[in-house]
Amino acid sequence: MKKATEFLITKDSELATIIRREKKCRLRLVKEPSPFCALVTSIAGQQLHAKAAHSILDRLKTVNKGRLPDADTLAMMKDDTLAQCGFSLRKRVALKTLAEFCLQGNCTSWQELQNLSNQQIIDRLIPLPGIGEWTVQMMLIFNLGRLNVMPTGDFGVREGWKRCKGWNEQPKPRQLDALTQHWQPYRSVGAWFLWREADRAKPFPRQNPLTR
Repeated sequence: MKKATEFLITKDSELATIIRREKKCRLRLVKEPSPFCALVTSIAGQQLHAKAAHSILDRLKTVNKGRLPDADTLAMMKDDTLAQCGFSLRKRVALKTLAEFCLQGNCTSWQELQNLSNQQIIDRLIPLPGIGEWTVQMMLIFNLGRLNVMPTGDFGVREGWKRCKGWNEQPKPRQLDALTQHWQPYRSVGAWFLWREADRAKPFPRQNPLTR
């Protein structure tokens, strides 16, 4: 990450202030056994605090011998079982559709996805219910380690930009995309520092566990 941070320091003086404060980028990969498990985790966490999402995933693991189910197992799970784990109707539909999608031979391994571009992966997954561009972008950054992703729809990233630049309001997603073009090819690293800036005023337990 040193090369990325040194590059970004030369491209953006306000971002450079955050980089020097943080000293280094601590972006780390989350190891999931499969893209399916990574997306199940993302779906569980949508519109929930991290603690609530972890509780739902823990209950799902409990009914599956202590680990996240694979696509075949989840496809066979009863709707009531998923509901008891804490999944809403919308999320249950998303999980079942995702399981069927993977059972048809799509996104079966990390190796398969590594051979695709960011946009190819996004285009393949966002037609599925419950999986938007943000969900795929999180997988690209935190599971696949792609360094040039700018999640412009992320509240924390936009809030970080607002604080970094001293703006009165957050930039719009399209605006933020244009404003960070010169951060390529390290926009994921820039996004990490914006997350850190957004979290700076929060107590440690409320900070994003993936970026603190």
